[in-house]
Amino acid sequence: MNRIIDWLPTRVDRRLIVLGWVYLAAQIFLVGTGGLVRLTSSGLGCPTWPKCTADSIVNTPEMGIHGVIEFGNRLLGVVLGLVAIVAFVAVLRMRKSRPDLFRLTLLAGLGIPAQAVIGGISVLTQLNPYVVGLHFVISVGLVGLCTAFVYRLYTGSAPRERVVPVWYLIVAHVTTLVVAVTIAVGILTTGSGPHAGDADAPRNGLDSEFLQHVHSWPAYLTLALTLVLVLWAVTLRLPLRRWAFLLLAVELAQTAVGLIQANLGLPAVLVGIHMVLACVLASVMTALVLNLKQPVGSPTAPPAPRTIADTLAR
Repeated sequence: MNRIIDWLPTRVDRRLIVLGWVYLAAQIFLVGTGGLVRLTSSGLGCPTWPKCTADSIVNTPEMGIHGVIEFGNRLLGVVLGLVAIVAFVAVLRMRKSRPDLFRLTLLAGLGIPAQAVIGGISVLTQLNPYVVGLHFVISVGLVGLCTAFVYRLYTGSAPRERVVPVWYLIVAHVTTLVVAVTIAVGILTTGSGPHAGDADAPRNGLDSEFLQHVHSWPAYLTLALTLVLVLWAVTLRLPLRRWAFLLLAVELAQTAVGLIQANLGLPAVLVGIHMVLACVLASVMTALVLNLKQPVGSPTAPPAPRTIADTLAR
């Protein structure tokens, strides 16, 4: 036991950096496998919860490929839970020196069993679209927490200061809100469409074609706001301009996939890619917002304003 305790990091090192990236990648990957469950109509491949059947924890041969896919996704959820535990334990010795890392791993870790319970409720309610939608919302939140964890591993715990003008900060936060609205409407749209997770699963009863148009409105607004962020990040040579470019790239890819899938009748593969890109979008948006501030004294941070005019300009 003492050897294990001695092995735990007392500062951020390569082990924690790798673990942070694995944690984030695993969160996004699980969304992809969850999409596979839904898009292959395997949502009730295990018809009950927490067991796969009333008499078996695991899937049985009689359940076919749908049982394999659904149970496989549950197993990956267990693996993610183990990663969450490892991440939490890994920062235990740093809980006083780095309380930010402790809080982030605790919150993200608590989200894993919450996800498991909501996933179980979705099965027990025969894939109620609103419960399934909540399942996805929490996944997006966990992706954001893991992104913040990776960010904090790199930036440390020093006090942070704003490195962008106030108006830019406001535009970035408005963009974040519009991204959240876009994802929420996308969830409603998916809940009204053909990919229910099972042939007999209920739909939310909303007009799918109309919702596809509604979904595009905040998506295009997000793209417009991001163009503003990119343009002024370049003009002002802001340290976060690479994140603004990356955000724009993800949105362009997401928009292209969305348009293609809508015109091709929502093929399952493209819908799955669209889901994963939504989580990538949430991650990059989180990273950009976090980079609105930099540690005090950071070489990428601009010098403090010296005059009232300088202050207003910032």
